[in-house]
Amino acid sequence: MSLSMYQASVPAFLRGLDNLSAILKKAEDHATARKIDPAVLLACRLFPDMLPMIRQVFIAADFAKGVPARLAGVEVPKYEDNEKTFAELQARIAKTKDFVLSLTAAQIDGSEDRNIELTIGGSPMTFKGQAYLIGFGLPNFYFHLATAYNILRHNGVEIGKRDFIGQV
Repeated sequence: MSLSMYQASVPAFLRGLDNLSAILKKAEDHATARKIDPAVLLACRLFPDMLPMIRQVFIAADFAKGVPARLAGVEVPKYEDNEKTFAELQARIAKTKDFVLSLTAAQIDGSEDRNIELTIGGSPMTFKGQAYLIGFGLPNFYFHLATAYNILRHNGVEIGKRDFIGQV
């Protein structure tokens, strides 16, 4: 039995977003319990040249909506990246999930050989759909999810591998 492009993409993005939402809730509860200004936690980085936690969430959501949209051949929704609170990040995740859920298997399946054209760092790149999903989209999504998780864990939020992986 083969795995369709829809099955390989949409469930993974939705699950990752759900897990990110749960991790952010734990981070917000952590900040409240310890009287930490949430803005401080949202601005934390693992290293000075890395993006802060809030940007990791932005980018993870961007991949979660952008990859399936491109595979489906529809316009990628644009977000202003102006969220500043945990509640606003939760709203961003919810609207991202709503968009991803609006895409159908019929739109995404068969996109293995669709040309996906992007400009990355000022350089145009072209992928075939399957290579884009497996070799670029999912790895980038998981990188930013893991980095957000790691920033929060490093700052004392009580989360573990099960929080990152979620319920199987």
